[in-house]
Amino acid sequence: MTPSFSLLAAQEGLAETLGISSNAAAFLPIVGAIVLVLLFMVIFTVRQYKRCPSNRVLVIYGKVGGNRAAKCLHGGGAFVVPLIQDYEYLKLDPLVIEIPLTGALSQNNIRVNVPSTFTVGISTDPVLMNNAAERLLGMDERAISEQAQDIILGQLRLVIATLTIEEINKDREKFMNLINENVAQEINKIGLDLINVNIRDITDESGYIEAIGKRAAAEAINKAKVDVAQQERDGQTGQAIAVREQTVSVAREVASGVEGEKDAERKQRVAVAGFEMQAVEGENVAQAKIADFNAKLREVQAEAKRRGDVANAKAAEAIFNAEREQELARLGKEQIAPQQIEKQRIEIEAEATAERARREARGEADAILLKYLAEAEGIRKVLDAKAAGYKGLMDACGARPEIAPTFLLVEKLPEIVAEQVKAIQNIKIDKITVWDGAGSHADGQRTTANFLSGLIGSLPPIHELAQQAGIELPGVLGRVIDKSGETKGEGAPGSKGPHKA
Repeated sequence: MTPSFSLLAAQEGLAETLGISSNAAAFLPIVGAIVLVLLFMVIFTVRQYKRCPSNRVLVIYGKVGGNRAAKCLHGGGAFVVPLIQDYEYLKLDPLVIEIPLTGALSQNNIRVNVPSTFTVGISTDPVLMNNAAERLLGMDERAISEQAQDIILGQLRLVIATLTIEEINKDREKFMNLINENVAQEINKIGLDLINVNIRDITDESGYIEAIGKRAAAEAINKAKVDVAQQERDGQTGQAIAVREQTVSVAREVASGVEGEKDAERKQRVAVAGFEMQAVEGENVAQAKIADFNAKLREVQAEAKRRGDVANAKAAEAIFNAEREQELARLGKEQIAPQQIEKQRIEIEAEATAERARREARGEADAILLKYLAEAEGIRKVLDAKAAGYKGLMDACGARPEIAPTFLLVEKLPEIVAEQVKAIQNIKIDKITVWDGAGSHADGQRTTANFLSGLIGSLPPIHELAQQAGIELPGVLGRVIDKSGETKGEGAPGSKGPHKA
């Protein structure tokens, strides 16, 4: 039989024994595994849950949350997370520390010996427990005692240095209070608490404290002797005084018997008068109290009336303020709001008008700019065309570029003649210079070939005519130089007037 068959048979037998079906028996291994896992988790949880005894402090360190280095518990318990946290215990058992202090310097420079016993223990205060966990965890009792002993010795010497021998010897309460304050404050820093201080004896090397004791004993003995003598003297004196007082008392009592009767009568009359006086005084006091009560009542009533008037005034003021706010709201709705709407409408229209004007001005400026750009482009093209024409004219002249101005002069002759006519039409002419037409030949025949030479020959008369008319000819017509080399013509250097041909 195979193992699987044996397991199946065992399950069926267990199912028959328990009275369940074979299908349900198939889930028994799964249920058993779940039960085992749960049991393991319970055991693990129980083992990781650490309880703290009353005489110890449980310190859990590792990742404990926040900025703390450890979490301390006194009593109760906590779950310690495996791998992330660990734990240790701090004992709260008291530690008895012997302090063999010798040669401590007091305030008056006398060295004293103060052998004492200090009882300390780890504190259960939360802050001090954390201090102990940070500074004492892992240390044994001997190491803790040595560390505390060093601190106590230093503080004990510091306290003795602030006191004189007399203060240490007489005012033991002050001495103990200073020790408790200083030592407790310092050992709290390492997590310890001061339980008890026992100063066994206080001595000094010079015997000063012993001498103080002897002096005190002698003073006590002398005082006791004085007290005994004073008591004996007081006893004898008291006996004599007692006899004398007895005699006097008897005589006084006899005399006082007679005097007592008279005094009783007198006291009776005085008592009656006193009672009457007290009655009158009581009535006066009662009336004064009544008057004072009435005055206070009137003051309270006046104060109440004043508060009522103030409250009424404040209520009326509140009503007036509410009515004023209501009236302002009504005016704001009926008058101010429409005016504000109209104001906003006017502002919007003004902004629209201004924007339209700005856009129109911007359009006009753009149009003017385009016009000037077009005119500049036309002028540039005209100048380019003239430059090309001048260049062509110079190319046409070939080897004689000096005749190019002559061709230009031919084009300007109508304008020159018109300017000459305008210049002389309103002047009185006292001299007329006439020249033959340009281009005449020696035989009287005019030819086109002789035109330019004749025109050049006519330039001096033109300059002379311009000088007479007072006009300035353009530079393209040249200058006239006489035989002496002096330049003639309007605007020429050395010109002194018209030139005669």
